[in-house]
Amino acid sequence: MDLVTPSLGLIVWSSLAFFLLIVLLRRFAWGPILTSLREREKTIEDSLLAAENARDEMKKLNQESERLIQEAKQERDLILKEAKEMKASIIEEAKNSAKTEGTRMIEKAKEEINAQKVSALTEVRNQVASLSLEISEKILKKKFTDPKEQESLISDFMNQVKLN
Repeated sequence: MDLVTPSLGLIVWSSLAFFLLIVLLRRFAWGPILTSLREREKTIEDSLLAAENARDEMKKLNQESERLIQEAKQERDLILKEAKEMKASIIEEAKNSAKTEGTRMIEKAKEEINAQKVSALTEVRNQVASLSLEISEKILKKKFTDPKEQESLISDFMNQVKLN
C-alpha cells in the first residue's frame, strides 16, 4: 500500500511544481494565448461588423438601383407617350394638309372646267353666229316665191355646212 499512498514530501513537491508550472504558464503562455484570443475575437467581430455594413450597403445599392430602374421605366413610358402624341399630331396634320390640298385641287379643276366650258360655249356661239350669217347671206341672195323651194334650199345649206 505504500505505493498507492503518497508521502507528504511528494505531495508538497508535486504541489509546488504544479503551482510553479501554473505561474510560469500564466506569465509566459496564458498571457500571449489570451492576447491572441482577444485579438482573434476582435478581428472576428470587426469582420462580422464589416460584413453587416457590406450587407447594408448592398441593400442600399439594390434599393437605389430599383429606384433608378423605376425612374428609367417612367421616363421610357413618358417618351413613348410623347412619341405617340407626336405621331398622332403629324398624321392629323398630314391629313389636314392633304384634305386642304385636295380641296384646292378640286376647286382649281372646277375653275378650269368652267373656263373650258365658257370657252366652248363661246366658240359654239361664234360658230352658230357665223353659220347664221352665212345662211342669211345665201338666203338674201336668192328670193323665194315657193315655200317648197325655201325648205329645199335650207336643207341643202344644212347639208353643206361643216361643223368644226
